[in-house]
Amino acid sequence: MRTAALRAIPVLGWLYLAYGLMVAAKGRPIRHRVARGAWWLDAFLSVVVHAAQIPAALRAAGGTRSPLSTAALTMVFGMTWWKTQPTTEGEDAP
Repeated sequence: MRTAALRAIPVLGWLYLAYGLMVAAKGRPIRHRVARGAWWLDAFLSVVVHAAQIPAALRAAGGTRSPLSTAALTMVFGMTWWKTQPTTEGEDAP
């Protein structure tokens, strides 16, 4: 349950990014300063920080999953995906 709750956070972030893009495409961008700032912060965290985590995720996966799958899951869920994956010894990944 805890893992699912943690993984919901980046999914909600991606949904907020999609919402911001959709309203901007309709000519009504997010106007409130705090909400717009949160959108840009979310964009940075979701795109830049998740992409920066891919090398660590590949090491944590240890070849148990394809590199493409590992990269895609890391982009969607970030650290909440690869930190919760069991290692081959049955322990949590570093």
